[in-house]
Amino acid sequence: MNSTPLWLSALADAARTMPVPEPMHPPARGGRESAVLILFGETDRGPDLLLIQRKEGLRRHAGQPAFPGGRIELTDPSPEAAAVREAEEETGAIPAGIDVVGRLPELYLSFSDFRVAPVLGWWREPSEVRAADIDEVAAVSRVPVADLADPANRVKVRYGDGPMWGPGFRVDGMLVWGFTGQIIDGLLALGGWELPWRVRGLTDEFEATPQGLRPVG
Repeated sequence: MNSTPLWLSALADAARTMPVPEPMHPPARGGRESAVLILFGETDRGPDLLLIQRKEGLRRHAGQPAFPGGRIELTDPSPEAAAVREAEEETGAIPAGIDVVGRLPELYLSFSDFRVAPVLGWWREPSEVRAADIDEVAAVSRVPVADLADPANRVKVRYGDGPMWGPGFRVDGMLVWGFTGQIIDGLLALGGWELPWRVRGLTDEFEATPQGLRPVG
């Protein structure tokens, strides 16, 4: 059995108090409680993360890459249990091989009114994964942290017509951005994986629109 690596234990300790962007501070009350699983594994290329790509045509987050997750149900004893359950339902990951190692501060998504508990997990015994929930999930990927940290894969995403920009990552045929991109960006910095990068031109910038992402320029 693979015990939790020291680097992940250190990351979990640091992530418990990672800064929350002002727009993502949860309100005093209200919001629908949900959880996502930030599941780290390890391969011959080093640490990786489990991501899903949501199907096109969904009411929320259509076509977007994301961490496995969803609403916390009344039958879930904790956000951690909800995150692991959702990962099993969406990707087929076997819960017995997953160890929960920590939780990030709660985040709020105002556009969907979700309060999200990001749960950190260690894939002690990786299992085969697939798009298990065919109604919501189009694809499942294990993305190496090295690819996420590679400056050549990093982009900026502008939200609507306003001045807000966020991090994006072009990996495994996906453009990871939004809530998921923000968390990955923070974890890369906390884990010591972040590398210097810069936007090289307008083709490296994207704008989030109701129809999806489009290049700026």
